[in-house]
Amino acid sequence: MEDPYSVSSPRRILSLSRKRRATVSSLDADERTSGFGVSGEHGPKPSEVYGFVGSISTVVATVIFFVWAYLPDSWLHSIGIFYYPNKHWALAVPAYFMVTVVLALGFYIGLNFMSTPPPTSFNTVFDEFSRDPLNSVPSVDGDELPIKSMSDIGINKVNELMFNDVN
Repeated sequence: MEDPYSVSSPRRILSLSRKRRATVSSLDADERTSGFGVSGEHGPKPSEVYGFVGSISTVVATVIFFVWAYLPDSWLHSIGIFYYPNKHWALAVPAYFMVTVVLALGFYIGLNFMSTPPPTSFNTVFDEFSRDPLNSVPSVDGDELPIKSMSDIGINKVNELMFNDVN
């Protein structure tokens, strides 16, 4: 019969009995002897593997690109490479890429300018979540003051606190 204070799972039994210390036991003897744990703590994570393969692939592709771009055609023919793109693309593709990035950044900045209200608009100060402070005088019982309700600070109060010189 199992201990009434144990948690059972298909792979492990965790005993939470007060009579003895909490222990974890594996149900399969093969898992203990094989050296591979159930927890999956060993071995590289998939993100690490993808990062390693990506970095190696990037280095190899860069070396191939520079070999193709800088070696003369006669040298490429002598090592048995006859089919490759025109050397024109060695300059054209990076130039097209850089122009595309600059245009995308300009387009993004332009969209932000178009969607921003002008500085004279009240939409830069107030929105649908703005709350006016309540001007009611709360009744005071003794020394306790109630907590003021949450509201926006008016622009006149902000200007007074920031720019008025009180000596």
